[in-house]
Amino acid sequence: MRALVLVLLLGLPGLAPAQAPSFRQEIFHGRQAYVLENGMIRVSALRGAGHIAEIRLLSPDPRLAVNPMRIPHFPTIEPWEYKPELHDKIYGGDASRILQSGYMGHLLNFPTFGTPSEAEVRQGLGTHGEALAVEWRQKRAEVSSSGVTLVYGAELPKTRYRLERTLELAAGESVLYIEEAAENLLPFDRPLHWVQHVTFGDPFIEPGKTYLDMSAGQGEVRGAAPWSPLRPGPLRWPQGAAPDGTPVDLRPMLTKPGSGLYAAYLMERSRPLSYFTMYHQDYRVLIGYIWITEDFPWIGDWQENRRATQPPWDGKVVARGMEFGTTPFGGPMRQVVEEGRLYGVPVYRWIGAAERLATRYLAFLAEIPPGFRGVADVEVGEDFLSVREQQTGRILRVAAARAGRLRSPR
Repeated sequence: MRALVLVLLLGLPGLAPAQAPSFRQEIFHGRQAYVLENGMIRVSALRGAGHIAEIRLLSPDPRLAVNPMRIPHFPTIEPWEYKPELHDKIYGGDASRILQSGYMGHLLNFPTFGTPSEAEVRQGLGTHGEALAVEWRQKRAEVSSSGVTLVYGAELPKTRYRLERTLELAAGESVLYIEEAAENLLPFDRPLHWVQHVTFGDPFIEPGKTYLDMSAGQGEVRGAAPWSPLRPGPLRWPQGAAPDGTPVDLRPMLTKPGSGLYAAYLMERSRPLSYFTMYHQDYRVLIGYIWITEDFPWIGDWQENRRATQPPWDGKVVARGMEFGTTPFGGPMRQVVEEGRLYGVPVYRWIGAAERLATRYLAFLAEIPPGFRGVADVEVGEDFLSVREQQTGRILRVAAARAGRLRSPR
């Protein structure tokens, strides 16, 4: 049976009239932000820690204009404002304090992922690496009729790396193109973790109503926990098993208050490009990411449904984070290096002496029809993305003239 084709032209009624691309600096939820718009979508990237805190359609319809990214229910601060004597009691005072004090949406876990060792904590390093603890300075911003580009970056003084990220919006598209580079400032080779922690929050994340689809395969859950809905051990996306062996559909957000989950998966190795998508059944927007499988072969699905009661979470956080990168299970570097491989695939990456590594990926938004049933596949064409719906086979086409860069040498 021939698949139906639904072409989404993101200029249909419900979207704001197209405006010229623009760049400016604003205050976003109390934080200094670099803001890019192309008349179709708006992207806000924070000066503090570089987080991408907003990716949303420009529309008067709240079902389309919702920002999927997590915005904390508590005030956040810039990392250079942190004062232990003042802020430890607010943000917890442990190795996660800088992370918790500032993160919104998409954060970069670099050059480590997860908790640091005790020795690293004594040297001032915290959870998920140094990239989130420093200022990301604007290097260049360009605006033209064809789009808007921001280049910003950071120096990591403790771990001795230089980071640079380019954000690009093309006119007439609902796609954010991202290029990211890391330079080793030391004269010797060393291991690193490089993980994109894309965190979505309410109202876009709602128990039982928000659904995930992705090109993942085998995975596992480690460690038994009373708040986890899954038994430890191997699984295969999108099916898990409860402690009593009952099958669990892993696509919808956890429904039980006080529950949480972290499961890590290997992306399908036969695919040069990997993806995940997420949508809320009551909203009209789908968000997705596409990346080079070789660069980021792993993904973690982290879910929080009012489980954590410590400050500043206080049992109020509903969030789902998709963590795609070099490393499936975080932890101190020595621990991850000693594990070495999982399913025959490395769980960390090497960077050479004075080497500069780069990667490309993209995020996209698409308007979805009422009753959307989820994503069966995402393909990158010459100048568009094809999103195939489950069960119906309908195709949503998203203009993406520069997506072919994902297949070209870096």
